[in-house]
Formats: sequence, C-alpha cells, structure tokens
Amino acid sequence: MTNALTLPSMGGSIESYIQSVNSFPILSQEEETSLARRLWNQGDLEAAQQLILSHLRFVVAIARGYKGYGLPQADLIQEGNIGLMKAVKRFDPERGVRLVSFAVHWIKAEIHEFIMRNWRLVKIATTKQQRKLFFNLRSMKQGLDTMNPQEVDAMATQLGVKSEEVVEMEKRFNGSDISLEPISDEEDDAFSPISYLTDGEEPSQILENEQITHLREKGLQQSLACLDDRSRHIIEARWLREKDTATLHDLAAELGVSAERVRQIEAKALQKMRGALATTA
Repeated sequence: MTNALTLPSMGGSIESYIQSVNSFPILSQEEETSLARRLWNQGDLEAAQQLILSHLRFVVAIARGYKGYGLPQADLIQEGNIGLMKAVKRFDPERGVRLVSFAVHWIKAEIHEFIMRNWRLVKIATTKQQRKLFFNLRSMKQGLDTMNPQEVDAMATQLGVKSEEVVEMEKRFNGSDISLEPISDEEDDAFSPISYLTDGEEPSQILENEQITHLREKGLQQSLACLDDRSRHIIEARWLREKDTATLHDLAAELGVSAERVRQIEAKALQKMRGALATTA
C-alpha cells in the first residue's frame, strides 16, 4: 500500500511540511466511514490515501511530544507516518470508532521503536520493563534536575517498579557524554513496540476491549432505567458503590421495610436487569 501512495515531501523545512499537512481537510465521521469501507471491502488505494492525508496533522502533534529525546523531528514524523499507514490498513470501519482513536497506538509504537534503535546509551533499555520505564521517565520527569528520593519513590510507586530501577534509568539518561553504540536489531529478537506500549495487547485488542466496556456501561444504564426509583436505589446501594456498600438491614431501616422485603425487591430488580441486558446484547 505504501508504494502506491503519494505523501507530502519532507525535503523542505518542517514548517512548510506542517503547513502542507494542515491544508488537508479533516474528514467528518460519515466521510471517514465511507472511505474506510471502500478500502476494507474493495482495496481502494485512493480511499486509503485520503484517509492518510487527512490524519497526517495528528502524526505531527504526536511526534512533537517526543522532542526531548534529541532526535530529528522530521525522522519522528516519518516513523509516525509509517504507523499511521499500518493503522489505516488494519482499520475496520464497522467497529464504530474514529480512525484517530485506533491509529494513535500504531503511531506511537513506530516512534517508540525508532527511538529505541537510535538512542545512543549503552543498554538503555534492554527488557520490556526497562523500555516502559524509559518512556515513562522521560514523559513524567519534571525538569532536568536529578530527582530527590521522594520523587524517585513516588515515580517508582506509580510505575510499579523498584526505586533502584528509577535511579539507574535516570543515571543512564544523564550519561550521554560517553561514547556508546545504539541497540542492535539482534539484541532482542522478541521485541515488539506494541508489546511494551500496550502490555502485550495489540491496538485492535485494546480497541475491542474499550468497545466491550462501553457497551457494558451503556447496557447497565439502560437496564437501570427500566427499574422504579426504589429498586434502582437498592441496586445502586448494594452493587454499584465503590465503597460503603449498604447491607440489607441498612436499606431496611432507611426504607421502613423488613430486610427480607429488601432482598425480594433486589432479586426481582436483578432479574429484570438481566432481561434488559439480554435484549440489548
């Protein structure tokens, strides 16, 4: 697909390239869906090109977030464009989401891989956990000064790693004055940018999980709407609170009925909700 597409040239200045990509109109959801269906069902490369051109501005915006790595902005954009083209090729228009939501994972994955292969620090991040720490440390660290122990502990807790690992990674960042070799392609044959970006799930799986969660939440709201006020209150108090869940006796005292009556109302409400969820599934 990439050989048949014509993208704006990066031969001039970054500013002129950005002006060029910003000149392409943003597609409406209807236009995007129509083009994506043409590509998905007919392999229409003209449709693919329109989808890609309309999203190049988003690649530029994402690439700007990686300026701190000291790599040419044009290279980061080019790698992000590769991720965008991969996303367009895999985008299923029937999933009911916008292309940009799907493509962002692929764009970041390609940029991450490029950074890992070109960052000139010895063994800066040779494992999946170190790679995740590498990118999170860059994005979360405040300023250029060395972190104090409290900041180290807070970051380690947030990222789920040891404080010693945060300190070691920060030292590697600050050791750029050493003569070093880039990480070779053979160093980790099992390395995939998607794996450290998404904890082992591919973007398509992430998107599917997000849709399932959305549908479950939507179904829950619809099933609650079919209940009367008292039944809805009991279900919310018994099942939907994050903490301080009410007991049958708590609700009995509040509503002025017996605990057994509360249990009967709850059971009837749950049965009604299951029926509503089955209808919307």
